[in-house]
Amino acid sequence: MAAPHSHTLSSELTDTLRDAIITGEIKQGSKLSETRLAKELDVSRGPLREAIRRLEGMNLIHHVPQQGARVVELSVDIVLQIYHAREALESKAVALAATNMASPDIDELHRLLDAQAKHLKENSGTSIPAESDYAFHEAVIRGSKNRMIKHLLLHETYSLIKMFRYQTAAARSSSTNSLIEHRQVVYAIEQRDPVLAEAIMRQHIVHARDRIEQRFANQQQPVSH
Repeated sequence: MAAPHSHTLSSELTDTLRDAIITGEIKQGSKLSETRLAKELDVSRGPLREAIRRLEGMNLIHHVPQQGARVVELSVDIVLQIYHAREALESKAVALAATNMASPDIDELHRLLDAQAKHLKENSGTSIPAESDYAFHEAVIRGSKNRMIKHLLLHETYSLIKMFRYQTAAARSSSTNSLIEHRQVVYAIEQRDPVLAEAIMRQHIVHARDRIEQRFANQQQPVSH
């Protein structure tokens, strides 16, 4: 990890540590030693302590009694809970976007869809890269114009989703069906139909959760001899 250089040191430290946790550079379950991190990043412990507090607010770390701050460990149960929370929040976000999203923002959704379609065409219809998928969903969430939902999803829920997907090879990209479902979401937003938009997004996230659940189940199956 490179030491950040910025007047907003706590924010820079938060971003640095967040990225290290998401990518697995700082391992799940690891203890965050303020002394070691302060020395490694060449910063004082005050801004570092504030950054750790912010990471706790993102649910990326938690405090263990008599042990201090540790990086969260993503069990099957926690991952499925995250996706249940995402289903509830993001389906409401897209319903609001169907009412509140401005035309230029809808145009941006179309540009993102075009980029996804281009990627699938050029790569033999493999899958949509995670970053492209995030860009689409984050644009929809911002289009809700609801500050609380945006905070809960983009600041907290998606940090954990990115951590899971980055560190789980089979989850790093979305299925080819995702593009079809993304197009259906945009259609519902363009029609200014919040009920349809909410139903499509809910189904889209349920499909993603079902795929994850199936992957976990397959990993737990005994090897045949």
